[in-house]
Amino acid sequence: GGMGLEGSVKLGYREDLARIEDPTERLAKYEEMVARAYEGGKALNQASMFHFDDTIDPADSRYWLASLLKSLRTEPRTAKKRANIDAW
Repeated sequence: GGMGLEGSVKLGYREDLARIEDPTERLAKYEEMVARAYEGGKALNQASMFHFDDTIDPADSRYWLASLLKSLRTEPRTAKKRANIDAW
């Protein structure tokens, strides 16, 4: 899987954090950076940054996926099914 935000902050800002000599102050700065990363990574913030038209509440995702699947063509196949094997 991908790296978590905590690890990303530790690696991305390790030099900045290393310059802070007081361990308590360093930890506070680290936690502030992680909180900022979590806030910036929320779906609505990302959607506005990448100009998405809409976001789906996770509680409603089943409804939207079912609606999408119902809208697909359901015509029976008339041609022979062809295996999709690449023989490169």
